[in-house]
Amino acid sequence: MTDPAHPNISRQSPWRQLGRALLLRCPNCGHGGLFTGFFNVKERCPNCGILLERGESDYFLGAYTLNLIAVEALLALGFVVVMYATWPNPPWDALEYGGVVLSIVGAVLCYPFAKTIWLAVDLIFRPPHREDFITRVK
Repeated sequence: MTDPAHPNISRQSPWRQLGRALLLRCPNCGHGGLFTGFFNVKERCPNCGILLERGESDYFLGAYTLNLIAVEALLALGFVVVMYATWPNPPWDALEYGGVVLSIVGAVLCYPFAKTIWLAVDLIFRPPHREDFITRVK
């Protein structure tokens, strides 16, 4: 673990941060192990110690929104591909039921990625400060 008395608060490349997030790694330091389960995020990065919820009680609403946008884009892409491949007789029932299944499965599979990507976006627009490495009392 990085020395908590001297955390790395230098500004980093947005592309590097987003790349790390896509690999489910800490956008700040690049180390993994941010999740205790598929849906549960640790309080802080086990390596650099940055708080993964950066101050607000509703911090991950942005992640939920990002997840919704990703799933809707996936659904729209699937719909367009099936429509294009099967035109002029698209399978309407398969599109309807497949869309429901794809929405549910996509939302579950995109969830951890949405959380780390949202943290990366937040770190891009609000670079880390010393307070982000201090334990907060809830």
